[in-house]
Amino acid sequence: MSEISKIRVGISVGDPNGIGFEIILKTFEDKRIFDFFTPIAFANSRNFIEEKKKLGLSTSIFSLKNIKNPNKAQLNVVEAWEKPFPILYGAEQLDAGAHAISSLEAAIAALKQGQIDVWVTAPIHKKNIQSETFVFPGHTDYLNQKLEGNSLMFMVTDSLKVALMSDHIPLREVVSYLTEDKITNKIILLEKSLQQDFGIQCPKIAILGINPHSGDNGVIGKEDDTLLRPLLKKLQEKGSLVYGPFPADGFFGNQSHKKFDAVLATYHDQGLIPFKTLSFGKGVNFTAGLSHVRTSPDHGTAFDIAGKGIANSTSFTAATYKAREIFIQRRYTFAKD
Repeated sequence: MSEISKIRVGISVGDPNGIGFEIILKTFEDKRIFDFFTPIAFANSRNFIEEKKKLGLSTSIFSLKNIKNPNKAQLNVVEAWEKPFPILYGAEQLDAGAHAISSLEAAIAALKQGQIDVWVTAPIHKKNIQSETFVFPGHTDYLNQKLEGNSLMFMVTDSLKVALMSDHIPLREVVSYLTEDKITNKIILLEKSLQQDFGIQCPKIAILGINPHSGDNGVIGKEDDTLLRPLLKKLQEKGSLVYGPFPADGFFGNQSHKKFDAVLATYHDQGLIPFKTLSFGKGVNFTAGLSHVRTSPDHGTAFDIAGKGIANSTSFTAATYKAREIFIQRRYTFAKD
C-alpha cells in the first residue's frame, strides 16, 4: 500500500449523547478500511470501549499516547478529555457540548500541525455547543474562522453535487445577504473546488433562482432579473459555464440536475431538501474552499435513536472515503500545477 493511498484521518466525535460514537465504531469495524486509513479519533478511549460493548461491536480500539506513532490497524483514540463522559442518550446538555468542543479543538489543532491529513466530523448539537469559544451556527462557519480560505457548504455524492450561496442564516435575511460580490465569490469557490477537488477542468454549473419560478419576469420578485441574470451574463462573458437562474421547484424533479456538474442553490433548504431526498444516508457534507479537507455525514445527532444500536453509518463511511478522494485529487492537481 503506497503512502498516498493510506492517509491519516482525524475524527471529532460530535455530541457524545448522539450517535457519533456508534457511527464511528461501525465504520471502523470492517478491517478492510485500514488498507486506506489510519484513523485517529479525539475523545476518550473508555467511552469508545464502553459504547463498543453496549452495541456488541468488534471494532479494535487503541489508546494513543503519541500521535506521531499511531497504530495502523486499529481505531486510535487520543484522550481529548481525561475522564469518560457519562453519556445520557438523547439529552441536550451543556456539558456534552463542552466535550464536543474539546474534541473539535483537539482535532483542528492536529490538522493544522500536520498530524492528520484530513478531518471527518461527527454531528454536533448546534444549541448546546454554544459557548464563549463556539459562537457559530455550525461546523462550516467555525472552520471558516479557524482555517485559511473562504468556506463553501458543498453537499456531494458521486452523481449529485449541490452547493449553497447562503447556509445557516434565517430565511428572512437571505435576499439582503445575497449581494453581487458574495454570489460571485461563491461561484468562484465552487468552480475552483470542482477543478481541484473533483478533477473537472471546465465545470458546468446551474444556478437556482431566488424567488418562486425565478420571479416569473418580475411578477413574483425582481431579484432574479435585477441581480442574478446580469451577474451570470457577466460571468459567462468571462468564460464561466454558469447557467440560470432556474426555477427550483421542478429542477430536480425533471432531472435537470443531471445536465450539470454541480448546482448552486441560493439558500439552505432550497438545496438541501432535494439533495437529502435523493441521497439521504449516502451524501457527504464537504467544506470546500479551505486549506484543509473536512467532511461530515449528511445528518445530525439523531438524539431520537441514540443508544439503540440502529444508527446507519453509511454516510459517515462515505464522508471518510470522500475525504480521502479529495485529498488525493488535490495532491494530483497541485502536483500538475
